[in-house]
Amino acid sequence: MSATYSRQEAAERAGISLDELNRLVEVGVMTPGEGDRLTAGDVRKAELVRSLEATGVPLEGIGAAVRSGMFPLDFMDSPAYERFSALSSVTFRELSRRTGFPVELLMLIREAAGSAQPSPDDRVRETELAVLPLGEFVLGRARFRPVVIERILRVYGDSLRRIAEVEADAWRSEVFMPLLTAGGAPGDVAETELAEEYSARGDDAILALYHLHQAHAWTRNIIDGFELILDQAGLHRRLERPPAMCFLDLTGYTRLTAERGDEAAAQLATDLSRLVQRTSIQHGGKPVKWLGDGVMFWFRDPGPGVVAALDMAEGVVRAGLPPAHVGLHAGPVIFQEGDYYGQTVNVASRIAEYARPGEVLVSQAVVEASEGARASFTEIGPVELKGVAGAIHLHAAHRE
Repeated sequence: MSATYSRQEAAERAGISLDELNRLVEVGVMTPGEGDRLTAGDVRKAELVRSLEATGVPLEGIGAAVRSGMFPLDFMDSPAYERFSALSSVTFRELSRRTGFPVELLMLIREAAGSAQPSPDDRVRETELAVLPLGEFVLGRARFRPVVIERILRVYGDSLRRIAEVEADAWRSEVFMPLLTAGGAPGDVAETELAEEYSARGDDAILALYHLHQAHAWTRNIIDGFELILDQAGLHRRLERPPAMCFLDLTGYTRLTAERGDEAAAQLATDLSRLVQRTSIQHGGKPVKWLGDGVMFWFRDPGPGVVAALDMAEGVVRAGLPPAHVGLHAGPVIFQEGDYYGQTVNVASRIAEYARPGEVLVSQAVVEASEGARASFTEIGPVELKGVAGAIHLHAAHRE
């Protein structure tokens, strides 16, 4: 049987006063059950109403919409909405004293989840408590430095925020808005059932994809470890394979999207995303981040990176996108918070800026590391690039 709460308990879990909760009962937002008890769904309703009021919607209007059936809140009782976590009875400061976990890192859990920075005396949400065992493990047994734990939490938070926002946008455009346009209500049975089923399947899919990415990343670590051990034992000379950074920019992309409108811009972005994702991964690389009118890539080996760049430059034209200008440079990079930094990245970006539409330009370092690649190179010569000290020897890449 699901837990029920007194009015005082429900108010505390929702983070509001007893008077505020009584007011919600008065206007019809929630109706206590037998013994004047409230449910977890009622607690979620209280938090939702507080958010609506914060945007300027008057409580009386909310109550009228609920009572009339225009916007019933019964859907908040669905298990799918258990993601709306109630407040626990412990503060961040108290939890820090109890566990020995730095209070700053505990508060970062809320920031990573997309909320404003809390104070040490704010109460921890029940779902936030579920993150703590991982933090305790990496700080204690694994002995990660706090700065590394902070990076992990921030990257987790940012990546999952993007997933949640894309899901919410899809749900709004494909289910929620068509339902309301057809005269339905947010709590219609069909919509609630779909939400519950999607939540269960979505959780499984996200975890499965995460595990697949882990397998790739862990394999790289294992290979690097073996090479290092064999090299130290004199049994294997460690291969020097500098990674390559690649920038692909679309000529006139910003102007084109402004002319065609938001819907066309979104379609262009989708087409580009599909193309570069498939092509880069096929050649042992990965898109690192989107840059408005382009993409930054990392490639483990420069040779396959050049072939991927040529494939993408040709692919954008076939897809009806504006022509791309691409630049690659090979060398050491710094990986931090899910991103790549360093001079190699900066030079690759400047090379892409120098390239003409439809052109793939590479540095001498890329040419030297691309032996055996299915590409040929035409020497351009030393070139002065903006923001780069000294001349960079450039080559134009072509199909072999």
